[in-house]
Amino acid sequence: MLEDHQTAPSTTPWPAAYPQGYAVVDVETTGLARDDRIVSAAVYRLDARGEVEDHWYTMVNPERDPGPVWIHGLTSDVLEGAPLFPEIAEEFASRLDGRVLVAHNAVFDWSMIAREYARAEREAPVRQRLCTIALSKELGLPLANHKLESLAAHFGVVQQRAHHALDDARVLAEAFRPSLQAAARGGVRLPLLECRPLTEWTDRAAPRIGRQSGGYSSGGYSAGGYPSGSWRPSRKRPACPYPNPGRYEPGKQLKQGMRIAFSGDTSVERDLLEDRAVEAGLHVATSLSRLTSLLVTNDPDSGTSKVVKARQFGTPVVDEAAFGQLLRDVEPASKK
Repeated sequence: MLEDHQTAPSTTPWPAAYPQGYAVVDVETTGLARDDRIVSAAVYRLDARGEVEDHWYTMVNPERDPGPVWIHGLTSDVLEGAPLFPEIAEEFASRLDGRVLVAHNAVFDWSMIAREYARAEREAPVRQRLCTIALSKELGLPLANHKLESLAAHFGVVQQRAHHALDDARVLAEAFRPSLQAAARGGVRLPLLECRPLTEWTDRAAPRIGRQSGGYSSGGYSAGGYPSGSWRPSRKRPACPYPNPGRYEPGKQLKQGMRIAFSGDTSVERDLLEDRAVEAGLHVATSLSRLTSLLVTNDPDSGTSKVVKARQFGTPVVDEAAFGQLLRDVEPASKK
């Protein structure tokens, strides 16, 4: 699917150091873990000033259960006749080649894309990425949260089919253009990060939730950027700006300000999970106390100190998959 768009050129003076082109990307996946697969992908190619050049969309047969159909809407029957990733890898690469990859929570989209190319024994032609969450922070946009729908609403972009790769990419492209132009006007340095392609991949059986497969290597680095198997340094985070509203009530939404603790292995990099929690307005706690709102663990029967304390205090417990779903719709903090 391909369309060309012609728009009037912007009169904004343009920083010479800015990239010459962008590929706004969205992928829908079977899940969030290292062994999950892409089920659909979309790319909007933009010129140096953020104007749309063309767009492309494809479904992808993941060769496994499609995962959260209630989110992306792609059933096994629909995906059965879709091409395998190696069959669309060249076309996908041509859309990315020579451009900065732009995505909302770009580390996730890049990680999924890099793993698919590694499985196909190829390398994605991406050297830099730009996260629109990071850009909105650099611009100081007055957003209630860092969801794509909030960014879209800020710029008056109407979303038609949330979690459909093509529409999500369109929405992001339309919101990125004014963001980029605002950055140019203000002389803001774009928050560009290096992309390290994966060079090795070993397919293994999909692990039980919470069991890391260790199935890939990127020059000895994990997706979080630390040497594989190394000690993970603690990260100082800014204080949560919202008061703690209390414990999480099963069946209801998380609320901004809730204290979240993690215990045990996670399929998604811990740093990424913690970053997503902080961006949603939650307080990531390093220990568990009577004030903790929720414990996230994939092994509730373990004897870790956090799990033991959660039992003693009656702290609610959910697994990583459930927490990922809860993060999609966090209730704003109550206004005083």
